[in-house]
Amino acid sequence: MSAHPGLAAWHAYMAAASDPQALRDQLAADAVFHSPVVHTPQEGRDKVFAYLHAASHALGGDHFRYLREIVDGDQAMLEFQTELDGTQINGVDIIRWNSEGKINDFKVMVRPLKAINKVWEKMAAMLAAQAN
Repeated sequence: MSAHPGLAAWHAYMAAASDPQALRDQLAADAVFHSPVVHTPQEGRDKVFAYLHAASHALGGDHFRYLREIVDGDQAMLEFQTELDGTQINGVDIIRWNSEGKINDFKVMVRPLKAINKVWEKMAAMLAAQAN
């Protein structure tokens, strides 16, 4: 199992993905999210929550799985794969936790280009739904 308590909490959230408060509780007030499809970093707990919550619903599900993880102290790299509408997606989550064990930096990288376009389409729909 995961050596870092923050990583264990992240895996628990992804396994259930139905408790928004569990995700919010993991985020530092000054958290930053780096999206594979949005040029500028998204700063602050509320913005990071919106993106990660949308991503967990857009990318999660029956096809989502982590393939491997590399953990070094307060940071981890998690390689994942999933499928959206027949498009195979391979990506990496790079997560860093602060001294309180809260996520303060989260970067997602996705490949190939066709997958990035599909992620953008799904994320835009999820974020629009959250705004309503």
